[in-house]
Amino acid sequence: MAPAAKTIEFLFDYGSPYSYIADSIIDAVADRTGATVVRQPILLGGVHKATENQSPALESCVPKRNYGGITMKRWVAKHGVAFQPNPFFPINTLAAMRMAVAAKHMGVFETFHPAVFKSFWVDGKNMGDAEVFGAVLTDAGLDAAALFAKSQEQEIKDELKSETERAVDRGVFGAPTFFVGDEMYFGQDHLPFLEADLKAA
Repeated sequence: MAPAAKTIEFLFDYGSPYSYIADSIIDAVADRTGATVVRQPILLGGVHKATENQSPALESCVPKRNYGGITMKRWVAKHGVAFQPNPFFPINTLAAMRMAVAAKHMGVFETFHPAVFKSFWVDGKNMGDAEVFGAVLTDAGLDAAALFAKSQEQEIKDELKSETERAVDRGVFGAPTFFVGDEMYFGQDHLPFLEADLKAA
């Protein structure tokens, strides 16, 4: 009997550049291990608040913050990922993450998701601006007004909140975070460990 397929839970926020890098390479990891990826939107700002963590962009040690930019360039080059720093970073992603949940409910997540990540981390758009966000969705062939309306429903708001709280309860303190069962892996740099563990399972 063939072993049961494994699931990689991928917890992300569009405002996290390392979530973007992870999103660009996670499917290849899944292909190599026979796993299935489940992308789960969470609100990184909510995670940070609950865990008393903060964005690397707010790092008070200037040399460490500057070195973070060098590290980012190295990972982008290593994976051959199209990337440019967003001049509007950090961006409040509450609306974006609610719309990600709405897109799942509306069955358009597979179109919504790459369009939004690209706009954040390739095109450098101000995705905190509702008009800019709407134009991105329209250009992707999506109904921006319908997505926004759906994202305002209490069910959608509650789902994002509960998934964020559940992530914190599981030990999440940042993004991207991955789970295989109860085993947690933080950061795209830990994907090699995740892959090795899946292959050994």
